Amino acid sequence: MEGMPAALSVRPRSDFVETPAVQELAERALTYLTAGFPVHFRGPSGTGKTTLALHVAAQLGRPVILIAGDDEFKSSDLIGGQNGYRYRKVVDRYIHSVLRYEEDAAKQWVDQRLTTACREGFTLVYDEFTRSRPEANNVLLAVLEERLLALPDMTRDHSYLKVDPEFRAILTSNPQEYAGIHDAQDALSDRLVTIDLDYYERETEIAITVARSSMPPEQATSIVDIVRDFRASGEYDQTPTLRACIMIARVAAMQGLQPSARDPRFVSICLDVLGTKTAFTKQARERYNKQQQMLLRLIEHHCG
Repeated sequence: MEGMPAALSVRPRSDFVETPAVQELAERALTYLTAGFPVHFRGPSGTGKTTLALHVAAQLGRPVILIAGDDEFKSSDLIGGQNGYRYRKVVDRYIHSVLRYEEDAAKQWVDQRLTTACREGFTLVYDEFTRSRPEANNVLLAVLEERLLALPDMTRDHSYLKVDPEFRAILTSNPQEYAGIHDAQDALSDRLVTIDLDYYERETEIAITVARSSMPPEQATSIVDIVRDFRASGEYDQTPTLRACIMIARVAAMQGLQPSARDPRFVSICLDVLGTKTAFTKQARERYNKQQQMLLRLIEHHCG
């Protein structure tokens, strides 16, 4: 269809780590999706919600339509609408002595991502859907329950689109106490099977860090332990996540560095990555310095 948004051909990532904990989450999600129920991965930033959603979507074997939640979204941004006109001109020469022209203009409908997914039976991955306003997401209610998508343009031949049987939906969100998050309406939450995610256990974080950085496991372990101990301390303004492990390990490995408290280059990488998790203001300078000293002690403890 003209103007149809492009779908993604998603395949399992070569560096995706499927430990027993990750496999159990993926299998649970696939069970619900196969039964026709939408799945909602809910968890704080850095718990791998989007990566897991795309991994599960790849197992379904269908093209993927990806939407990222946005506070500015309206329903039309999900469904589509009229976008300009299509012009037609007919020249009639049936009678050789008579020349007749006929022109008309019709409004042109352009699908947006949700409509494309429903029409084609693609898998919808709606990332951080609670960043969109609840009124924009109301269109999902009938899609997920009655398998019908109401189209806003009543001049179309069909004002409702029957959702393809192959259509599946995977949504992700942060807990609702995060900044910039809207409360999901009860009617939508009631249609979702919610699987809560938390930070992975130590073995999974080590395995993922190794896979995403090519650093040897014994070296990656030291980095993961620094980040996990910093996380457990509570002495930060933004939770240090698995992303911090991967950043430190990848940059260190790229430079051929081993985790060592005696190497100022490695120490600088740790402070640069983890130091961003603390506030640096004139009023909080004393606390910031305290946090930096604690990070240096953790580096010394695990990499001394």
